[in-house]
Parts: sequence; structure tokens; C-alpha cells
Amino acid sequence: MTDLSLEEKASLTSGGDTWHTTAVGDVPALTLSDGPHGLRRQKRTGDALGLNDSEPATCFPPAVALGSSWDAPLARRVGQALAREACALGVDVLLGPGVNIKRSPLCGRNFEYFSEDPHLTGVMGAAVVTGIQSLGVGASVKHFAVNNQETDRMRVSAEVDERTLREIYLPAFEHIVREARPYTVMCSYNRINGVHASQNRWLLTEVLREEWGFDGLVVSDWGAVNDRVAALEAGLDLEMPPTGTDEQIVRAVREGRLAEKALDRAVERVVGLARRVEGRARFADWDVDAHHELAREAARASAVLLKNDDEVLPLRPGRRVCVIGELARTPRYQGGGSSHVVPTRLDNAWQALGEPAFAGGYRLDGEQDDELARQAVAVAAEAEVALVFLGLPEPAESEGFDRTAIDLPEPQISLLRAVAEVCEKVVVVLSNGGVVSVAEWQDCAAAVLEGWLLGQAGGSAVADLLTGAHSPSGRLAETIPLRLADVPSYLHFPGEDGRVVYGEGRYVGYRYYDTADVEVAYPFGHGLTYTRFEYTDLKADERGVEVTVTNTGERFAHEVVQLYVAFDGNHRPRRELRGFAKVGLEPGRSERVRFTLTPRDLARWSVSRHDWQVDAGAFTVEVGASSRDIRLRAELSTPGDGHRAPLGRMSTLGEWLAHPAGSRALRQVIDPGAAPADPALMRMALGVPLAKFATFGVGLSTEVVDSLVAALAEDPGAGDLAQPAGARLDGAGEGDPVD
Repeated sequence: MTDLSLEEKASLTSGGDTWHTTAVGDVPALTLSDGPHGLRRQKRTGDALGLNDSEPATCFPPAVALGSSWDAPLARRVGQALAREACALGVDVLLGPGVNIKRSPLCGRNFEYFSEDPHLTGVMGAAVVTGIQSLGVGASVKHFAVNNQETDRMRVSAEVDERTLREIYLPAFEHIVREARPYTVMCSYNRINGVHASQNRWLLTEVLREEWGFDGLVVSDWGAVNDRVAALEAGLDLEMPPTGTDEQIVRAVREGRLAEKALDRAVERVVGLARRVEGRARFADWDVDAHHELAREAARASAVLLKNDDEVLPLRPGRRVCVIGELARTPRYQGGGSSHVVPTRLDNAWQALGEPAFAGGYRLDGEQDDELARQAVAVAAEAEVALVFLGLPEPAESEGFDRTAIDLPEPQISLLRAVAEVCEKVVVVLSNGGVVSVAEWQDCAAAVLEGWLLGQAGGSAVADLLTGAHSPSGRLAETIPLRLADVPSYLHFPGEDGRVVYGEGRYVGYRYYDTADVEVAYPFGHGLTYTRFEYTDLKADERGVEVTVTNTGERFAHEVVQLYVAFDGNHRPRRELRGFAKVGLEPGRSERVRFTLTPRDLARWSVSRHDWQVDAGAFTVEVGASSRDIRLRAELSTPGDGHRAPLGRMSTLGEWLAHPAGSRALRQVIDPGAAPADPALMRMALGVPLAKFATFGVGLSTEVVDSLVAALAEDPGAGDLAQPAGARLDGAGEGDPVD
């Protein structure tokens, strides 16, 4: 960097304009573009951010839908298609995917995120990143980190404990960084335990770079930098868009408040990004039809069939069918805000179904219209099956604000009830970016298809599923609660006075519902199809888990085989997803599905060690079709990773007795007759720190305790000699069927 002036170095660490980095010498300006599910390449004219005037591009299903596909290879193909369009539109870095956890269904931006589960989020996010970067386009994983609400998002402090951070909110980012090596990571607006993400050295340097090995560039979310000097010093390399504050960097270096080597590091990363993307592919255009067809395939794979009483779906030929609901004709296919895409074309379900009898039934603004409802009921009365399209109005959810309820608009629910009174079979198709409540109205419908927001080809995809041209294969990536008050974050979201307390801790989504045995409308991982699958021959040992899945029905379909690791007690969630596989099978065919288990799959975050720890003990491997549809399980055990916390004066009597060396040393100085005969007193004594026994007359004076601690300090591994160096699985066995 010796050939660059201080001013030139500073300019490289901020944008040249809203969508470009700064060009200096032979370092070119790079073009960045929004694009989690489609390119939003701003035109030369239009508003400053290009929200309403961008170049046409394929609008693929947003992450809320793609996550429900549970199909990583498909996500990679979508990423590759995004990269092809980025190349054609001259984009160097595509700002996505978003991999924040769905802490609450109220988050207004949940349509941009994959799941409530970090494993599913990490795998799907890594697949998208790998696809994007396969053509040399940079991906930008966002929003790092703990950005789980839109309310006060630029100022709010997410107050979250260390273990929850490590087990819920950071693992998806970690997996993507380690497995997909994204070119960039985008920091979030919010504060984390009081420190803005943009100037959080622990987050951007210690965790991201030093621990996970990230070798790319950290870019700010647009407008997330509050202190240029503090941000650069913490590990943020590029401020976007520019704020005209380069002189602050120059002055800080000259005054000795910022080391020039810190600036040099950021400059090297900007230059490194430019070198990485200079070899990206160059295309003049893309196959618009092929990308539309891929969007249709992805949409088909993402819709979730929640219920299907009496096998009303697929629709039988010859039945009189009507379509009710304006969303069938004027679809909602994406969310609002920075991810808004101008599509290359747009399908609607009514036309894709052949334009059967139709009535709008309601207004898209959510207001009551009795005449529209009356017309719809009259149309439904003439049909054998009414396909009723319901969902959230576009203004109900967007980047920038959160929802306050999870209910459908009341006029839509009233319409559904009226239609159900005059039509024998009702099928509901939903369009929503965040979870909506179904408990109060689903009895009016024989079938419910959760369509989420399915992108520009969603209309045709829904028709494919309703008619049986394809079988539904989506599975819920988030739990649908019975009511908002059941959500674990309900009492804390979205916080107040600039703070939001993550009081539910690690018990997010199904981790809470399953642990507390709370009834839900539909569990995590749930989804029906038009056939049946049988699980047999579970084998589990230290090498991993395998199971045979057989299509026992009469149609080709996909099953999503889900692997959970379950723990009883030990202050852990009842079960946690550790693997999944989507398999397509013809009728009567079987496939052997295999999963690998690693020590990390069994580990918990130890706050005392500030590291992952595998505790010795029993655990259960569960394989099933949802978190509450476990088909087979096997009991296993692990000796743990051999770690024992060091003993000290304030370690409890119970901890000393549980430690092999500590127990031996302690028994040499304690009078056996001094132990309480009363079991209750003994239990109380086990929780007392050793140093506190000095006045109890049991031979543990201050001098004795100090000598015990000193003796163990001289031989800290004495209690670990018989323990394995790494975790392994014991108790290999065959799985038991679950009733």
C-alpha cells in the first residue's frame, strides 16, 4: 500500500456512490446490488435506492419459500442463476443471502430469511452462496448479527447471552463462512449487548476472522456506520454508501488515534475483493425462459401442504372448480423493501388453472367490501370445490417495520366461512411472507396449501400442485403456533427503551415448543404430499446414522428425512436438527439415507470455557418427518470430550467429588464421619464452595483448601488421563419404531 496516499487509502474504505465502491489507480470501482432472490440493479433514472425502478430480472422465491424446500442442491442452482443474471447486468457483488434466525413471526423481514433453525439456515445459505460465487460473483451474507426485528433496527440493542449467541444466532453464519467462503459479510444496523455491530471488534475480528477464518471483506449495511474510525478499527472494511467522512480516517491516522496498519488491512481487503471478482464470467444476457422455469420448479418445491382431509387434493378431473380471492389473479409473490425485484414476467394461479369461474371476494387493501363477498359466495355455491386464495396485503409486511399480529384480515376470514357454508369442499391457498395463524379458520377448509411468497412463477407452480401435475414437497422451516401468545419471544419482542431482551434464550421455535410440550398448529418440519413413506432399519453408531425410506404410495414424490439429536435434562432443548436429506422416490422404491454425526453435533457452548463442550452421557438419535413425527430412534451415549473444568477454592464440594483427582485428594483430608447423615443436608453441602467449609469444622481449613488447589494445579491433567481426546459415540444399536 506504499504507493497510495493516506487520502486514497481512506477513500477506498468508503463507497463512490450508492451502489459502487471507489476507484483508485488500478483498483476499479465495483458494482454492488441487492439480490437475495433476484437482482435489483438500479436504472440510471429513478429514486436514490432504485426501489421502484430497477432492471427486470427473474424474481425467484424469497428465502421464506426456498427455505421450506429443504433442498440445498436446488438452492445452489438458484444461486447460479442469480450469478448469471448478475454477470449480464454488470454486478460484482450480490447482497445476499439473508440468514438471520426467525425469532418471532412478527419480524417484518422474515420473508428474506430461511428458518427458525440455525442448521437448516446455514445449509441453505451456504448452498446459495456457493451457487452465486460459482461464476466469480461475490455474495454478501447478511445481516451480521442478531438482526431479528425491524422495529428500531438502527439503534436497538439485542441483549443476548453468550450461549444463545453461539447456539442459535451465530452458527448459520459460521457454517457459511467455513463451508462456502463468502467474498463478503454485511454487518447489521443494530447493537449487540450495547455495541453497534459495525464497530464490534469481538464480532467482526475475534469471532469472524480469528476464530472462523473469514478471509473476505466486511461491508456495512447501507447507513449502518456511526463512527468511521471505531468501525474500521473494529474490522469493518467498507462503508456503504459514502458519507463524506474520509477525512475523519485521515485525521485519526495523522493524530495517532488510528494505526495506519489498521487502515492498510481494510484497503488490502477492498483490493482483494476487486481481484477476486475481476475474473467473474461475462455474459450479455441470460435465458429468460429457462430461469422462469427454474423459478417455477423452486416454487413447486417450496409450497407446504399443511392438511388434506379426504384427499381433496389433487383435484379430480371433471369436478366443478371455482377460484375465489383476488390474490389468485393479482398475486403477492415477494416482500417489500430493498429486496423488491421487477420481474421478467408474472404468472397468476387463476390463469394457470385455465381461468375457471372466478370472484375476487375481497379488496387487497384489507378493507371490507360486502358486494365482492356476496358475488364470491354466489360463485362458490355453484362449484363442487372452491379454491380460496387468502393472504396478507402487501402493506402488512415489509422491511422497515414489524407486524403486530399474525392474523389474516378479518374480511378474508369472514369470506372463507361464508364460502364453506355453500360449498362442500374448500381448499385454502395462502400467500404470506411471515407465518399467519390458521387455528381459528382451518376447520372451514378440507385442505390448506401454505404458498408463502413464491416469486414470479408462483402462480403456475401452485396450479401444478393443485392439479397433481406435481406432488407438494415443501416442509415447514418454522413452527406455526396456535396463537401469538404461545411464541417464546412474545413477552420480550420488540423491546423498549432501545433494548430488546432475548429472554427466551436458546428456546427459539421448536426448541421451545417441543421442550415445553406446547401444542402447536403445525410443527417444524411438517408437510404432506400425495403419497406415503415408511422408515425402516435405522442403524446408529459412532460412524453416523442411516435409515431406509420407502415410497409405499402410488405416486412419485419427495420426502424430507430429518435427523434430530435429543437430550433429556441438562438444560438443553428437547431435540435439535442435525441433518436432513430430500429424496425423490417412485412408488415401491426405497433409498438408504445416511447422515454423519460429529462431536459438534453433540456439543453445547460452555460459557466457562468459551468453547464447545461435549458432555458425557446418554442421548437419542431421532429420525422422522417433522420434529413431532419421529418414526425411529436409537439410544446412544458418549464419554464426552474429556474436558473437566479446573478446580479452585470456589468450586463446590459436588464439583470436587465429581472430579477423579479432586475426589481422591479430598477424601484424604476429610473425616468420613463428618459427612451429613441426612440426605437433604448432604445435597445442600454438595452445592457449597469448598472455601466456605473453613468454619464448619470438617477439616477443611483455608490452608487445607489452598494446598488442595495447589496440588491439582501442579498436575492439572490428573483427572483426565483415562478420558478420550475427542468425543465418540457408544451404545451402537438398531432403532426402535415410534408409536
